[in-house]
Amino acid sequence: MSTTLPVPLGEPSSSARYTPGGDDARTYEVRTFGCQMNVHDSERISGLLEDAGLTAVEDGQADVVVFNTCAVRENADNKLYGNLGMLKAVKETRPGMQIAVGGCLAQKDRETILRKAPWVDAVFGTHNIGALPALLQRARHNQEAQLEILEALDVFPSTLPTRRESVYAGWVSVSVGCNNTCTFCIVPSLRGKERDRRPGEILAEIEALVADGAVEVTLLGQNVNSYGVEFGDRGAFAKLLRACGSVAGLERVRFTSPHPAAFTDDVIDAMAETPNVMPQLHMPLQSGSDKVLKDMRRSYRSARFLGILERVRERMPHAAISTDIIVGFPGETEEDFRATLDVVERSRFATAFTFQYSKRPGTPAAELPDQVPKAVVQERFERLTALQDRIAREENARQVGTLVEVLVTDQQGRKGGETHRLTGRARDQRLVHFSVPEGAQTPRPGDFVGLPITEAASFHLLSDPAPDEYALRRSRAGDAWDRSQADSCGVPTIVDGAPRAVSLGMPSLPVRTPGR
Repeated sequence: MSTTLPVPLGEPSSSARYTPGGDDARTYEVRTFGCQMNVHDSERISGLLEDAGLTAVEDGQADVVVFNTCAVRENADNKLYGNLGMLKAVKETRPGMQIAVGGCLAQKDRETILRKAPWVDAVFGTHNIGALPALLQRARHNQEAQLEILEALDVFPSTLPTRRESVYAGWVSVSVGCNNTCTFCIVPSLRGKERDRRPGEILAEIEALVADGAVEVTLLGQNVNSYGVEFGDRGAFAKLLRACGSVAGLERVRFTSPHPAAFTDDVIDAMAETPNVMPQLHMPLQSGSDKVLKDMRRSYRSARFLGILERVRERMPHAAISTDIIVGFPGETEEDFRATLDVVERSRFATAFTFQYSKRPGTPAAELPDQVPKAVVQERFERLTALQDRIAREENARQVGTLVEVLVTDQQGRKGGETHRLTGRARDQRLVHFSVPEGAQTPRPGDFVGLPITEAASFHLLSDPAPDEYALRRSRAGDAWDRSQADSCGVPTIVDGAPRAVSLGMPSLPVRTPGR
């Protein structure tokens, strides 16, 4: 089943190329809202557009603007239509400019987008990312908006061209879709049932990334630890983690997000026994109240959740654990909320992504009675964030005096310009801002540095090492960074004895965690 408006017959959307001719070289920009899956999808969108002859915009207004949307939060609609409204006037002054909307909100709203924003040129869904170049071409040729929404995946996204945001780290999808029925979540209806890739395909993509210079990969899935159910191997995810350990040159492996109900001890064992699988786990709690978990259709209870954390820490005492929590789910009482506070206190999360419940049309929770008043939700949210900020600050304070290995990133903290600190991630994914001692060699993004933690805050760690406390390890990923800069700018530098080029930086995703 699909919704298509209007599409000429005989033109396969997944393979058509958008090839401007002559002097008609066009630029594009992809604006991403939502989760890591959307970020990875945007890399595919960028790859498709570049394969079709467009180039990423560097300065000014792009000729093609693509919104890759999220439908999880209540303000997703407002964010999209606000952005579209601002671009309407721009488009009126730029003949030939095109706007496209894809992702979860497009899958949900469909014709509504074109009704509310008729200046949009193309609308596509989560199942047919590969259609975008053809839809833009048709819209331009026919001078009318094109809409194409499929009800099931046409091509697994990992087969599409990709423009990765990072040369030193990459996302690798192990599955798409979700088989759960959480009452607050609209994702299953927009992403479909779980589809698993074969292990050989996943490992081949990882090996290709490493060959291009990457030293870190993050395995992605809506419920990543249920990987293998489609082809009948419930131990497949643990086996995949162990297989990642045999990929030469792959130094860091992460994954997100697992589901507590499907999280098994073989995965914990694989994490603890595979050296390049990092001591870091994102485990969504959602609520500490068993009553609320039941109403959410989360098929675990708080005792099971805490038991998983206990077993993880038995095998990996220094593991950093993060979570997701929803405040104000329909029917949540003060007693329920206090149960959440209790689980948070006992869990000692390094980081928590906390959300106020927002009603999403089409989800069972939206029809539940006893919707919690906004003022009550806000007050509980403030109590929860105050508690988690204290715990995070205390847990980070325990890192002071320890030595950490940091993978340097191309991102910079909020105060990096003032402090001249660089930024990276420790093995446990904690954010570290660090200074380079006078006279020491400055690392490149993708290089590794050994550092002592000298100061801590709720959202980051600081390191101001003495010269004898600073250890730089140049890496293949740093070399790949230099090569990427050589491709984007003509300023020479030296890599492995050969002239290369480097620029002041390349576009990157914003830092998701507050920092300096």
